[in-house]
Order: sequence, then structure tokens, then C-alpha cells
Amino acid sequence: MASAASSSFARLAAASSRRSYAVAASRWTSSSTLSRAAPAAVAQTSLLHQPRWETTRITAVRSSSTSTTPATSKIPLPPMVYISGEEMTRYTCDLLVEKWLAPHFDTSSWERYDLSCKHRDDTDDAVLHAAVEAGARIGAIFKEPTITPSAEQVKEMGLKKARGSPNGAMRRGWNGITISRDTIHIDGIELGYKNPVLFERHAVGGEYGAGWEEVGQGTLLTTYLPSDGGAPFIVDKRDLTDDHNVCVVYHNPYDNVRELAHFFFGRCLEVGVTPYVVTKKTVFKWQEGFWATMKDIFDAEYKTKFEEAGLLERSGGELTHLISDAATMQLIRWTEGGFGMAAHNYDGDMLTDQIAQVHRSPGFITSNLVGKSDDGNLIKEFEASHGTVTDLWNDHLAGKETSLNPLGLVEAMIGAMRHAAVLQVEADPKSAEAKRTHERIMNFTDTLRTALHNTFRYGQGTRDMCGPTGFTTEDFVDKVSWRLERYLAQQMEDQAPPTLAEDDLVPPKDKEYDQKAILTLFEKYDKDGDGSISFKDFTKMLVKMGMAPPKKE
Repeated sequence: MASAASSSFARLAAASSRRSYAVAASRWTSSSTLSRAAPAAVAQTSLLHQPRWETTRITAVRSSSTSTTPATSKIPLPPMVYISGEEMTRYTCDLLVEKWLAPHFDTSSWERYDLSCKHRDDTDDAVLHAAVEAGARIGAIFKEPTITPSAEQVKEMGLKKARGSPNGAMRRGWNGITISRDTIHIDGIELGYKNPVLFERHAVGGEYGAGWEEVGQGTLLTTYLPSDGGAPFIVDKRDLTDDHNVCVVYHNPYDNVRELAHFFFGRCLEVGVTPYVVTKKTVFKWQEGFWATMKDIFDAEYKTKFEEAGLLERSGGELTHLISDAATMQLIRWTEGGFGMAAHNYDGDMLTDQIAQVHRSPGFITSNLVGKSDDGNLIKEFEASHGTVTDLWNDHLAGKETSLNPLGLVEAMIGAMRHAAVLQVEADPKSAEAKRTHERIMNFTDTLRTALHNTFRYGQGTRDMCGPTGFTTEDFVDKVSWRLERYLAQQMEDQAPPTLAEDDLVPPKDKEYDQKAILTLFEKYDKDGDGSISFKDFTKMLVKMGMAPPKKE
């Protein structure tokens, strides 16, 4: 049975009802349950690459709940695509959904696709194409980290071939505009950058889609054939005199740079940071068009807004261009944060890796692909910026304790749930139910983020944050779950709680006591001057005054 918080939060789903329901956490239909109780047993049954859900090879899978709770007790979530990966992050995401989401939400509208190496191989990658189609149709996607297998892993897993990263197919299929990577912050905990850092990485073009070939001596011609039937012409001609050469050809599509600019400048304004554009145009002259487009849009539509917000003071009152070499140095120096950068695909990849290192690790950086559907709606895919954490997975399979920090995974899941709720409202702006669901999802995800952050702030985090005494993967998830339920229960009281206020820090006017001396004594033990005394200082005070109760024999 779930806690009282689950029941209270469930009351919100039945709009006019105050009845309390007992909610049992739903379990996902699974043919490869990764048991936290006996991780060693997992290794013995070779479950690493089996599909998590009972599913056909290609079609989407909708969850099957075994809860005994009335259907109306859970909030139906809007449609969303859930892409599963493998190893430690897959196991952890199973825990997050089971412990945090399942007690409160009906996820039957989610479409799930298994992009583990084995399942992609078994379906000859048809599952990837189905996932891309679903993402384009639905518009909100959560993706677990996946593996792009090396030649050695192909042999270890018994795969037919090495398949490439799914990211390229997703960026093409979703008309990718930008990959947003932002720093994640927890109030009261210093990570790397003190204030937000935003980054927009052009989602298409560059080396990632390059054609290449190893060749010997000869001549290389790059010829352009206009689609309008115009005369072809040679873009580049070069003589190859070495016996061993690698020829590489790629291009950068610039049509969507205008959309990238609007998205970037709009986000910088919203968060309150100073924008910079990064290229290597002094050497790579062909990058001039990227900068020119960004500058034109900024000057025409955003400069006045940034000036009014006081966000151009650090950049001399203008949109500043940074050479990529200089940007590398500034990322190390500008640890105060409060800035945003936009760059080409490859530069963005490298620079955001550097941001991750300054800000502790990739686990503290978001990664969101933004594209656009054919009808103009934003497609957003959310994932953590780190990998599947193979080392911890191997420890888990060996029966050892693990301690995975799920912060990046949780931020991605929150982002996908929120975008799904926004799309549902936009699809039917007059629907009161869609608006109520949107409000509930926003409240729940805000509360979840607070519970997660506070668990770290109370020193109950994972071992990357708290050292050897930090919580294990499973215990941390349970601790956040406990705190989440408490916070939700506090929101759901039938009557508003009374307003509590501290008495003024003024001693009672009594002629028998020296008010000034009392205040002086209090201030002596009020170490931080916040009008309160900690338990530790209170104990010291009692001991020093001879008033501490002695232990009973």
C-alpha cells in the first residue's frame, strides 16, 4: 500500500471527490526484471539485453498496470514516447518510475520502444525507425542512455553488425534545430558554475554526417548539382599526392539557424543570462553565415529587450562573437556563470563537454533535442548527458553496492512530462481537463525536484556528492520517495494549515529580569544571527549553565 501522500495526491485526480483511495504501485510487465534484492542472480540469467516489456518486435508497447486501485485514483498522463536503453541507467529508471511515478500516475498512454543493442539487432533497426516516427507524431520524448557498440562489444553481445548511434536518425527525423545543454543547480550546494549556463548546439550538419573514403594518389572533385536544373559547378578541386589519404565531405544546413537564434535568445532572456555566439570564422570562412544570421536576428528583434533587462553590460552592450579557442578559455574563467553560448554542431559538442567538467560531471548537465514537426509544433526529446554507466552496472551484476546519482535522468524525465502536458493543452486549449492535468503535472514535478534537491542538501545524497557514507542507488531512490510522499501529503490537507510565526526577538518586559543581559546571552549562542539556536548550541548552553539534565542510572 502506498503512503497517505499517495492517497492524498490521488484525491486531486478525482476533481470533485474527497474520498481517499489506497494506491498500490503499478508494476510494468517485464520479461527481464532487474532485481535489486539479488543483483547477482541477474548476471546468472543473462538478462542484460532482453527487452524489458513483453512486446512485439516493432510496435509500441503500452504499460499494463496490476494495481488494485480504481482507475480514477491515478492521474492519466498525456501521450509521451519512452525510449529505453540499457545497463545501470535502465535499471535506475525502472526504479524511478516504480517508486516515484507509478503510485500517482497512469502511464498507459506512453509508447515505449526498446533501443538496447540486442533489440535493435533483432529487429534490424526497425524499432529505431518506429521510435522516430512515434516521436514525430507525439512530440514529447524521454530517452534513456543507449550504447553505440564497438567492434569488441558486437562480438561480446553476439550482434549481427555494429549499428550507429540512434541520435543521427532522431535529429533528422525530428527536424532537429538545436541541442540544449544547461547546467543543473541545487540551492545551497556549490557545484561549478554559481549561476545558470545555457548552451545551444546546432543539431544538424558538420562532421557527424560526413561522407568519407580512404584513397591513394589522384584528384578529388566536389561538384554541386543544383536541384533547379541549373549548371553544375565545382566547389573544390585538389590534387592528392600522398599514397594514403582520407577524404571527408560534409555540409552545414543553415535554413534553421533563424529558428535556433529565436530559441536561444528567448531562453537567455527568460533565464536572465548574457548571450554569446561561438564560431571559428576567422579561419573557417564558411562559418560567417552562422554568425551573420544570429547577429541580424538579435539586432532586429532582441537587442532592446536585453538592454532593458541589463543583460548586455558584461558584453559591452552588443551581442559578442567568441572565437572557439577563446570560448574554451572563458568557460574555465567565467565560473560565476550567468551566460549562454550558441555554436555549430561539433564545437557545441566539445564545449559542452568542457562545461560538464567545470560543473562537476555530465550528470549535472541537461541534454534536450529540439526539433519541429511538419505542422509547426516543437518536438522535444529529453535525456541525461551521460552514458549507461557501465562500471556501476558491472558492480551491480557482481552483487556489489552501487551509488548512481540520478539527477540528470530525473531532469530529463521531468522535462518530457512537462512538454507532454504543454502539447496536450495546445492541442485543445478549451479543455478544462487538459489544463487540470497540466497543473497537476507541474505541481508534482516541482515537488519531486524539491524532494530530490533537499535530499542532497540534507547530506543524504549519493556517494559522488557525500563520499563513502552516501546512499546506495536503491536507498537514495527510497529516501527521495519518502520525502516526496511527505511533501505531497502536506499539500493535500483538507483544511489550510494555520499560519505559524516566530515571536519577535524581544525579552518579555518583566522587572525581575535583566532584558539586556538575556539578549546578550542569546546572541552569544545564536551563531549565525538568524534568531534561532541550533540543538548543538542549545546543548552547549545548558551544559555551561549547569542546567543540562544528567543521565539516569
